[in-house]
Amino acid sequence: MTFVLAIDQGTSGTKAIVADESGAARSLAEVALSPRYLEGGGVEQDPEALFDSVLAAGRRAVSDAAVPISAVALANQGETVLAWDRATGRPLSPAVVWQDRRAEAVCDARRDSAARVADLTGLVLDPYFSAPKMRWLRDHVTTEGVVTTTDTWLLHRLCGAFVTDVSTASRSLVLDVDGTTWSDELLGIFGLDTEPLPEIVACDDIVGTTGAFGGDVPVTGLIVDQQAALLAERCLDTGTAKCTFGTGAFVLAQLGDHAVRSSAGLTTSVAWRLRDHTSYCVDGQVYTAASAVRWAIELGLVASADQLDTVAHASSDGVLCVPALAGLAAPWWDAQATASFTGMTLSSGRGQLVRALLEGIAAQVATLTALVAEDLGRPLTRLRVDGGLTRSRTLLQAQADLAQLPVDVYPSPHATPLGAAACARLALDESLSVGDAVGYWEPDEVFEPAWSPDRAADHLARWRAAALATSTSDAHGD
Repeated sequence: MTFVLAIDQGTSGTKAIVADESGAARSLAEVALSPRYLEGGGVEQDPEALFDSVLAAGRRAVSDAAVPISAVALANQGETVLAWDRATGRPLSPAVVWQDRRAEAVCDARRDSAARVADLTGLVLDPYFSAPKMRWLRDHVTTEGVVTTTDTWLLHRLCGAFVTDVSTASRSLVLDVDGTTWSDELLGIFGLDTEPLPEIVACDDIVGTTGAFGGDVPVTGLIVDQQAALLAERCLDTGTAKCTFGTGAFVLAQLGDHAVRSSAGLTTSVAWRLRDHTSYCVDGQVYTAASAVRWAIELGLVASADQLDTVAHASSDGVLCVPALAGLAAPWWDAQATASFTGMTLSSGRGQLVRALLEGIAAQVATLTALVAEDLGRPLTRLRVDGGLTRSRTLLQAQADLAQLPVDVYPSPHATPLGAAACARLALDESLSVGDAVGYWEPDEVFEPAWSPDRAADHLARWRAAALATSTSDAHGD
């Protein structure tokens, strides 16, 4: 039996599982992290806390599983960056998190290049992605060392490699998404052309060995977190789609062999490279999902996330929430958008507000699923979902109602590390196909739409009007 230690280094915590050949988790360890939310849209993490959480979670998972591991796999946040000393591994800056908006001026200064950037990368010129934050670090923090995404730094600390996987590289704004190579032209646009860049590797490449979790074992199974979940949920055929409800909510749909550019304000990325074959995906992002719930908890609207369904009223009674607490992502791409509650009266209580908050998250996701269908040229037939917020039945029913799609709940809360583990199994066993490595699954539960199409359309029309009112730009908003 082959066991893989799969580590999911995320925004609010690091999760580690030891997965067996069937994809079952033999053990689980989690270490919480607390990003710092700063004035001016800054979001930072302590890099040493990230690395310590990887070690602590991984070692605890291995100890609890009490089985020998054959490989270590790593899924990462994707667009979080830091500066560090390549000789010593010492961080030279905080980790600037994907939610950070301080690089808006970097993007504004390059608006004349926006169309060219989109054409080469499949992405949107926005501070969400890595390169603007890398430029911001160079302009405001340090010119020393190297500046990379967190996965490169973590891997260097674990095994000495200087690499990033192709799915993570595709989130940078400096990768030619068709050729899957660093682009000199794009690096020049961001003034990063003199930066040492990591080698781009496949998701099933072995990049070194580590003794950090016991005896020396291969390090492989490298993939960005959302694509890892797409893989685990077996979105292998063109048009299959999933949404992960984590700190943010992320809708991804499989595109197959071609990096089809979105005409609807979404983004195109590498899903993975496995068995020397590159697959692409289209995706849309909601910046605040669980982080919006955390905000509501801190405000006292609800005691804890597991109380959402208890507190949420059966109806929002006309209250609408646009939970743009960190701006609006696809398709608005407005870093300055702010959150709002509208439609409140003296009879509106916290039950209506919590219900409206959950419906606001679901409305953003429903907007994205409609745009994904537009890009695919055919409607989605189902939406697969995973992540911590899937414990809220209120949210999932609202999602089915507003998207007018059956919602299939992934049976494990560990989609991201299981996707990374599947990549690692492909590295360890050349006889496996991608489908074999992923395995099959049945949904824990299916939520069918209870609202009529007309009711859903009316709610979404009113919600989108509220979203436009929070936005400073009407781009793609209608």
